[in-house]
Amino acid sequence: MRPIIIIIWYCCFGLLWCCKEQIQEAKKSDEGRPNIVLIMADDQGWGDLSFHGNTNLNTPHIDAIAKKGVSFSNFFVQPVCSPTRAELLTGNYFTRLGVHDTSAGGERMDIGVPTIAEILKNHGYKTAAFGKWHNGMQPPYHPNSRGFDEFYGFASGHWGNYFSPLLEHNGELVQGDGFLADDLTDRAISFIQTHKNKPFFVYLPLNTPHSPMQVPDTYWNRFKDKELNMTYQNPEEEDITFTRAALAMVENIDANVGRVSEHLKTLGLEENTIVVYLSDNGPNGWRWNGGLRGKKGATDEGGVKTPFFIQWKDHIKPGIQVDRISGSIDITPTLLGLLDITDTEFKADGINLAPWIFEPNSAYKDRIIYNHWAGRTSLRTQQYRLDDENRLYDMVNDPGQKLDIAEKFPKIRDSLVLQKRKWLSKYPPLTKETDDRPFTLGHPNFKFTQLPARDAMATGDIERSNRFPNNTFFTNWTQTKDSIYWDVETLKKGSYQVTLYYTIPEGNSGAEIMLQQGKNTMRTTISAVHDPPLRGMENDRVERMESYVKDFKPWNMGVMELDTGRMPFVLKLDRIKSTGPDVRLLQFERIE
Repeated sequence: MRPIIIIIWYCCFGLLWCCKEQIQEAKKSDEGRPNIVLIMADDQGWGDLSFHGNTNLNTPHIDAIAKKGVSFSNFFVQPVCSPTRAELLTGNYFTRLGVHDTSAGGERMDIGVPTIAEILKNHGYKTAAFGKWHNGMQPPYHPNSRGFDEFYGFASGHWGNYFSPLLEHNGELVQGDGFLADDLTDRAISFIQTHKNKPFFVYLPLNTPHSPMQVPDTYWNRFKDKELNMTYQNPEEEDITFTRAALAMVENIDANVGRVSEHLKTLGLEENTIVVYLSDNGPNGWRWNGGLRGKKGATDEGGVKTPFFIQWKDHIKPGIQVDRISGSIDITPTLLGLLDITDTEFKADGINLAPWIFEPNSAYKDRIIYNHWAGRTSLRTQQYRLDDENRLYDMVNDPGQKLDIAEKFPKIRDSLVLQKRKWLSKYPPLTKETDDRPFTLGHPNFKFTQLPARDAMATGDIERSNRFPNNTFFTNWTQTKDSIYWDVETLKKGSYQVTLYYTIPEGNSGAEIMLQQGKNTMRTTISAVHDPPLRGMENDRVERMESYVKDFKPWNMGVMELDTGRMPFVLKLDRIKSTGPDVRLLQFERIE
């Protein structure tokens, strides 16, 4: 089909922009619109790519996306995982979406804001997410209830085993198949194959190089004894073994990106597929990152600057570089702009970057991008960064944030301090103390609900397996007076099959356990001993800080009648010998 000129009027800061003649007339219809594959790494730094000059590793397939399309040299996300994901999916700052933590419910993204998956689904797209969700586990926060037809992966903030772990598929617990990043990519490729004849949106948020640092031998062997020529500017702070593991994991990501790209070519879909690549925050360790200050968790440049590449063959000119500041809040508006989709319910803090994708030298009015985490706020203009202590840096001439110029330019500093205060006043973030949302169970449209140990509290001597709640379990249940409880709102009255995932050591069979919701109770006796060893250390390249895991056994507790409303779910022991079960999660399946 021959291209014609389409004009997209774009309003930003009172100015109107024209996009170039790159979107075909056929794209106006839902059937003719291009596919989208959005790939995101977890804890990969800006410097973890050969495209950005790191000679320690080789990432030809990721680099190719930039070389065949457009790369953004000043792209900013948030300092940690769940805030960036919420912004990416909605085009809005995470502080107005209910996100304020990375675990125990604080990662949940408010349901009143449409996601890009919901918008695309309304326009005929088949949608899928494969990987780490990290924006809520129970419907209506679950990916299947946020616009994704298919979800395979885990909804928690991190996982404890990357080799054939326990995962979920559309809410149902399943066993993974092989190394997790490879498995997720396999699923994405299969989905593309199945839906090749209609528009699809594949969101592939891979789980690496987030710790625990597990990677197949094929990749580890390239790095375990490798001398690294490019290191962190303060070498005494770098853990070289950790860096080697992270770079090995990135090369595995690169191989999987190559598999996706090759599959699109094989199916003849490359020209009709927009491919996006980025990371969710700065590097998870001190390693080479272009001399930038800060890592994951920091609001400095090194904690929030990541790669951002977009390829759309025959539509975006190869080798384009955009130096205009942009960020995760711009991804959804930009993709909708490239697709020529207008949704009246969609409101965004971000902007459509399409004008600069097609014409990098288009006129531009400066803007501010805000970064916030753990009470620290910084902001970025095209030239300056005001950090969380209100120090001012010229990022064009001092990208490493070494010289505070606030006293030299007090008017600039004061004006940016004022903008920071206005932003914090406009979008006051939730906290653990102000977030009163219960966990939800029994959404009318979904069959399964998980209540993991991560989202529970315990009394007495019961202990969590690790101080980081994600992927933990409860242990040391030695007293019948102690209990585990979840703050839950049940959304639909009915009968629910309840499955407990547990372990219990030899000599302790016959433990009697009770689950209570208000006046509703159920009891069962655990007769099967199951005491597997802790796992994870055998595959760790570096000693982890997260919880080790076990192979938990499902125990059918029976069917429980539940009432609607907000009532705690309490797990109690009626009788034990020396110790009760270790508890990983409860799975509820509504019986129609």
